[in-house]
Amino acid sequence: MDPVSQAVVGGAFASVAASRKRLLAASILGCISAMVPDLDILIKSTTDPLLAIEFHRHFTHALIFIPFGGLIVTTILFPILRYFFNFKTAYVISTIGYGTHGLLDACTSYGTVLLWPFSDARIAWNIISIIDPVFTLTIVGFIVLIMITKKKLFCLLCTAWILGYLVLGLYQHERALKKITLLAAQRNHLPNKIIVKPSIGNLVLWKSVYSYNDYFYIDAIRVFDSSLVCPGEKILKFNLEKHIPKLDKSSQQALDIERFRWFSSDHVGFIASSRYIIDVRYSVIPNTTDPLWGIGVDVNKGREQHVKWITTRNAKSRDFRQLINLIKGRGCF
Repeated sequence: MDPVSQAVVGGAFASVAASRKRLLAASILGCISAMVPDLDILIKSTTDPLLAIEFHRHFTHALIFIPFGGLIVTTILFPILRYFFNFKTAYVISTIGYGTHGLLDACTSYGTVLLWPFSDARIAWNIISIIDPVFTLTIVGFIVLIMITKKKLFCLLCTAWILGYLVLGLYQHERALKKITLLAAQRNHLPNKIIVKPSIGNLVLWKSVYSYNDYFYIDAIRVFDSSLVCPGEKILKFNLEKHIPKLDKSSQQALDIERFRWFSSDHVGFIASSRYIIDVRYSVIPNTTDPLWGIGVDVNKGREQHVKWITTRNAKSRDFRQLINLIKGRGCF
């Protein structure tokens, strides 16, 4: 999730482990520790555009790395922390804060390599948006109350809110999944795979993607008092042999395509007019195939050259108006 969400969730859980006298210090330490895993964004290359996405949410987010991450934070900050905690207590609080990061990221749809080095699978539970103001701002309010009042009650209420919201996301996920499964059956489709994920900033409107034959089918599901379908679009599934037959299969670009396929959890679509390979999971408007990012391939490049990383659009005011209309159920049935 976004850095603010990560920080306040880490601060909330870390404060539970502290004494009432040290709630403020524990909350701050938890916030700092929870943001440290995202220092992996510093891993990048001027020549390899996929290196950054390959290593974001990688080993720094893995479960096995949590105790080491907590130790690194504690060791670096202990010259300051020693005025508030002994090393053991500081380590416990840092580790709790650090440990919330990868688990919270896994609740989103982006994918997190939690089980590294035993598996490179990108785990995504798809129960909360990468940005969710209701979730985050409520936690911010609790953190402020914790710091002002120094009452453990607010620590417990805050963690209850976090866990309760994620459980609500799981419940909404199952409702959306049930609805799109029914819709696919009504279309006489037998999907190979189905995912549903929250649209940006809410748990009401969900993006659904399922694959059938040569296409991905993209729809939106509004899950509130009842479940409604907001019909969407379809897009070709990418097939290297069919769509870019002239590309050298041993070239760096071919290898990059497979790296992008791994990053996208095989949700790779193809826009033939521009030879644009996209991640069909992401769009501002959930029932469209208008992508947020993808890669461009040029068969005339040298064997050692990389693909081009392309971000295709920025959110515009009309996009948000359309998103709000879908959340309200307009155009859905």
